[in-house]
Amino acid sequence: MNLVEQAKDYVEKLFKDKLSSLYTYHNINHTIDVVAAVNILVATENIDSSDKEILLIAAWFHDTGYINGCCNHEESSVTIVTDFLINYLKSTSYISKVADLIRSTTYEHIPKTKCEKIIRDADYFHLSKSDYNTSCNALRLEWQNVSKKTFTDAEWITENIDFLTNRHRYYTDFALNNWQPLKDKNIKQLQKKRTKMELNSTKDLEKELKKREKEEKPDRAIDTLFRVTLNNHTSLSGIADSKANILLSVNAIIISIALSTLIPKLDSPRNAHLMIPTFIMLISSVITIVFAILSTRPKVTKGIFTRQDIEDKKVNLLFFGNFYKMDLTEYQWAMNEMMKDKEYLYNSMIKDLYFLGVVLEKKYRLLRVAYNFFMIGIVLSVIAFVIAFKMV
Repeated sequence: MNLVEQAKDYVEKLFKDKLSSLYTYHNINHTIDVVAAVNILVATENIDSSDKEILLIAAWFHDTGYINGCCNHEESSVTIVTDFLINYLKSTSYISKVADLIRSTTYEHIPKTKCEKIIRDADYFHLSKSDYNTSCNALRLEWQNVSKKTFTDAEWITENIDFLTNRHRYYTDFALNNWQPLKDKNIKQLQKKRTKMELNSTKDLEKELKKREKEEKPDRAIDTLFRVTLNNHTSLSGIADSKANILLSVNAIIISIALSTLIPKLDSPRNAHLMIPTFIMLISSVITIVFAILSTRPKVTKGIFTRQDIEDKKVNLLFFGNFYKMDLTEYQWAMNEMMKDKEYLYNSMIKDLYFLGVVLEKKYRLLRVAYNFFMIGIVLSVIAFVIAFKMV
């Protein structure tokens, strides 16, 4: 695994373990977008491989400082990446180049080098995306939660238009030729939205804002709840599979060594005292492997539902095992039906979480049994070997 892949794994784990859920914009999704944008710009700006690696490392780490808060997060990011690179024995010069690129993402900084221009443009790649409204609303929510900055819809649109028009620019040729037109398109959409809002009376606007605030906040909280809980379930499932894999590997090695080294020697009368300890060790390893396999063994379901199931709201369309044998047209129809019914949608998400929890409980219960057998088997084997050698 190269250094960039190591950085990716490190940052993903760091954000998962330490980043507050209040950071709805400056999170792993934004970082992945920046890294993708850096790769695009590197391919078009004639950057050599060494500078490319430095740029990608800086992109992965440029917002890691948010785990310590948004204040002066660039310097926190520099500290984190410095510790990471020291562990990989990188030179002071290398670390300094990465740190300078991270500092160049500071809001007021004017880039001077080609690499600074690349990471600067990559950091604002989202301004040209078709889902810009989604990302800027995530930033709005983050400011509200973290910095207590609140905006009305009209104020937020004005703030975005001002930033896109007067306070931001792209620097690389590729960004100017390809991203700037898309950014201009987003500006025009914001201007149209502001014009439409200005046509409404102040009274009607205030009513609409209050109504929207009441309707959106619970939905956002519910969506966040489901997203965070699902991520936690998925992570726990991955951890369980990793633990099972460790048990399988270790015990497979133990059995292989025993079969190739110990058992052939048991034919000799002078090694007969080793038979019982070896048998205990092999039995415990086999039982451990069995339970480790049971904890990861997938369950196959029928993969079919009927239209009556959808009308009766009996099938969970969010689980692949309920639809993988169905035609695409049938599945599309069923999903559209579910999305029309908020209660059905939320109940499906609740069922998905519930059955994920049931599977997790089974995984960890079987893993606990496997680890217990492994621990007891190892202890008994060692004791048996000691007794056997002392009896000789």
